[in-house]
Amino acid sequence: MSRFWAAGSSDESSEDSDDSSSYDSDDSSIDARGGGGNRWVDFSDDSDSEDEVRVVKSAKERSLEAFAKHIKNLRSFMKQKDFKKIQSEFDDLSKAMIKAKKVLSAGVPKNLVRILVDLEDFITEQLADKAAFKKLTPNQGRALNRMKLTLKKHNKPYQVVMTHYRKNPVTDDDDEDRDSDSSDSSDSDSSSDSDSSISRKKASADSSDSDSDSDSDSSSDDSDDSDSESGDDSDDSEEWGSDTTSESSSGSEAQGAYSQLQGRAKWLKKTTVVVDKIVKDKDARAAGRAAAKKAAEEEAAESSKASKSILPIENLTPSLIQKKVKELVASRGRRGTDMRQVLRQLEALAKLSHDFGPRVEIPILMNVITAQFDLQRNMDDYMPPKTWKVCADYLSRITHCLVDDGYKLGQATVEESDMLLIGGGTGKKKMKAAAAAADGAMAAVAADEKLINPHTGEAETEDERDERLRLEKEATLTDEEKKTIFVMGSYALFLSSLEQEYVKSLQHISPHTQDYIARLRDESTLVTLLTKGQAYYEREESPDDAAILAQLSVEHLYYRHDSIAIHVDKAIDFYRKYGEVELLHPASIMSSDAKFESDYSKFHPAALNGKPVLPDLDHENVDSTELISKLTSFVYQHGSDRAKTRAMICHIYHHALHDRFTEARDLLLMSHLQETISNAGDVSTMILFNRMMVNLGMAAFRLGNIWSAHQCFADICSGRVRELLAQGVSTGRFSDKSSEQEKAEKRRQVPYHMHINLDLLEACHLISAMLLEVPNMAATEDRRGRVISRTFRKHHDIYDRQVFTGPPEQTRDFVMRASKALRKGDWKTCVNYLTNMEIWLLVPGDGAEKKIQSMLSEKIKLEGLRTYLFAFSNQYDSLSLTQLCGMFEMSKSEVHSVVSKMIINRELYACWDQPTETIVLRKVEPTSLQVMALQFAEKAANLVDANERLLDTTSGTYGYKDNDHYNPEGRHHSHGHHNRSGGVRGGNRYRGGGNRGGNTGGHRRHGGNRRN
Repeated sequence: MSRFWAAGSSDESSEDSDDSSSYDSDDSSIDARGGGGNRWVDFSDDSDSEDEVRVVKSAKERSLEAFAKHIKNLRSFMKQKDFKKIQSEFDDLSKAMIKAKKVLSAGVPKNLVRILVDLEDFITEQLADKAAFKKLTPNQGRALNRMKLTLKKHNKPYQVVMTHYRKNPVTDDDDEDRDSDSSDSSDSDSSSDSDSSISRKKASADSSDSDSDSDSDSSSDDSDDSDSESGDDSDDSEEWGSDTTSESSSGSEAQGAYSQLQGRAKWLKKTTVVVDKIVKDKDARAAGRAAAKKAAEEEAAESSKASKSILPIENLTPSLIQKKVKELVASRGRRGTDMRQVLRQLEALAKLSHDFGPRVEIPILMNVITAQFDLQRNMDDYMPPKTWKVCADYLSRITHCLVDDGYKLGQATVEESDMLLIGGGTGKKKMKAAAAAADGAMAAVAADEKLINPHTGEAETEDERDERLRLEKEATLTDEEKKTIFVMGSYALFLSSLEQEYVKSLQHISPHTQDYIARLRDESTLVTLLTKGQAYYEREESPDDAAILAQLSVEHLYYRHDSIAIHVDKAIDFYRKYGEVELLHPASIMSSDAKFESDYSKFHPAALNGKPVLPDLDHENVDSTELISKLTSFVYQHGSDRAKTRAMICHIYHHALHDRFTEARDLLLMSHLQETISNAGDVSTMILFNRMMVNLGMAAFRLGNIWSAHQCFADICSGRVRELLAQGVSTGRFSDKSSEQEKAEKRRQVPYHMHINLDLLEACHLISAMLLEVPNMAATEDRRGRVISRTFRKHHDIYDRQVFTGPPEQTRDFVMRASKALRKGDWKTCVNYLTNMEIWLLVPGDGAEKKIQSMLSEKIKLEGLRTYLFAFSNQYDSLSLTQLCGMFEMSKSEVHSVVSKMIINRELYACWDQPTETIVLRKVEPTSLQVMALQFAEKAANLVDANERLLDTTSGTYGYKDNDHYNPEGRHHSHGHHNRSGGVRGGNRYRGGGNRGGNTGGHRRHGGNRRN
């Protein structure tokens, strides 16, 4: 007989079951595939499943079993006193507890609490037994000491339940453990019995259950066969109600007990482990969760109260505060230390130390600031604005004590910090006593030293002795020494770090949000701190630190135009006094200047005085030019080479921003920055130089110095403007930059409020190039001539090749449309296109827009006259001066001056007829020698251009340029000193082969130009 039918109670039942199984085998295969829940589905299991029983266990059951296993091993090792195995097993238990966080959140099992308490008491007893400790091996001794530290750290979250257990210890579970152990042993003994006894026991057990199972199975099969017999079944159930009830109940109980067993596992002869399914009450579970949640909240409240009361306020002394600070500072950097919790405790100690004066408060504040900077994990993290403001308040408190109260900072050494915070070195004395002890170091260290006050002869605690020594030391100090506060850290370095965190926050915050605008208000606070810090270091005769802070102040002031800075400072003062404008009462904002009667039943009280207005402060009296000059002069005297270079660039930028082009140009030429900037080696300084050159060109453009403006723009505006000015990162599809290079480039980005408007920059560059290139194109239209601006030529050619050109929309379209009109001599259309651009509204300064429009009108008239003469002089024999004045709306003296210069420079072959006020034009045909010379010059120019292109492709630079020059009117100059300046470019993104550009002194360079 098969093993499957070995559990049958009689031959009859086996035959019935055999018949039923053979009858249902064909139909059950279909139900099994359809998920009908047939019990004969698992006939296709592997042979290994006959020997294995799979029991489904919840996560909580698995965790409790793991805890029980580790607890059993720990108790075994505790009996053996094997501390190394205890340490290893406890590590496994702690890992299991970490994995079962969700299980432990509902409540800690009693056996787990008991083992923690017993293990802690056991370790304490073993450490107290000094004689036994000496006999331990080095490995066992180290394991015992480590277990002490591990338990102290591990048991902190469970102190509440452990204390409760110590008050009410439970011993019943021990008996249960012993019973379970005995049952386990009995089971193991019974498993070693003979197979015959097992089969007899199993047969008797299975025979009792086979009847109920067969009844339930037959009833279920009958119910599934058809619904036609339902009436008969109901009648039977009415007549045999008691019997059917008992049978169904027994069947349901058996089914519930074996519901987790599938297939043939229900019918195997081997002993099966049956897990009873416990149905929990939902209300009881909800009540348990609520109780656990309440207990967790109470525990969190107790821990928060404990953290708030770091030290008892009663009998609080400075030495006690310093001792606690020393402990917190020593915990920095350790593994598992929560730096935010350390910061909160240090801030609480700083508040407690406020009553003891700056000598106690300032060292703690320095540690607090250090902890705040430690919260940033990497270079790309920035300090949140709230934390930054708190840090600025702490530095402001320190600055107030240093500047207003006359204190000064000293650098504390290790010995001084130990003396201040330890207070006498009790630990050192104990270690010396331990070294000299004859009965063992452990006994000497464990011995308590009796402290006696030498003045009174009474016993005192260690804290009282530390406070007494501190007071005795302060009594010996002079008044000047009392004004010196020894701290760990650098005040200047903290101010520099605060400035760096401010800049990083501006780089990360979106500039199109209100958060960015609110963040800009903190700049005045930063500048105030830097100014006071510089004054403190100047008083203490520390020029190096003062120069660093002065340079930082310059970098936050140089880019602000006076007209904008005044309004910004007023808005910041208004915010500090009244808060946000949106939060003011509507009655005060919308009220007029008229005074109302003080009848509050008719008018709101806020409407009487109107909108709050600040009194006229001395904002306008602050001369930014003098302030920048003073700060930069101090940096020139005491700063480093890098600081001097950056201060010089900022000074030139500020001059150019306020249209002082001559002063800025002279300062640039005297400093020789354009010659040394490529060797600076600092990318951020090169970016600052590029920003300065662009701003210098815009200043020249606003003043009408078109040639100098174009020479300043030439190198930077020819391509990659955003990268050269650090106002954006190019994320090209074929970019060869690595991730680290991209991160470094993002860290160099200029904050948004310091950006130079790229549309305004493009307008100035293209207009200056147009005013130079259009007359040049008209003069050399019939032959190959020199190119002044290849960028303009490229855009002009692209615009000319377009089949359809719609109305201008962008800045470039306006300039290209104006250049086409200027080439035709239609200067009025050109003026309308250029002067009506809205971009001129962005130029700072009073009346700047009108000044630029009038300047452009005059320059376009002049260049329009020159273009007209170049283009159409061959078609005239003579030109009337009066007619030219009417065509271009210029005076006779202006037209006479322009034509005379063209004649002198041999750009126009003509002469004046003074009586008739006409220009007599002469047509000069070149001789054969001149034609050959022109052809040779053109071929030579082509050869030079080809060589430059070859040099560009091989070396990655921009080729060599000759040094022949032209003045703005085109006349050759071979005398004088010519300086060249321009943006920094080259093979690297910001470093390159020298400085390129034009002459800021007003000279034009002749010859082959650099390819753009």
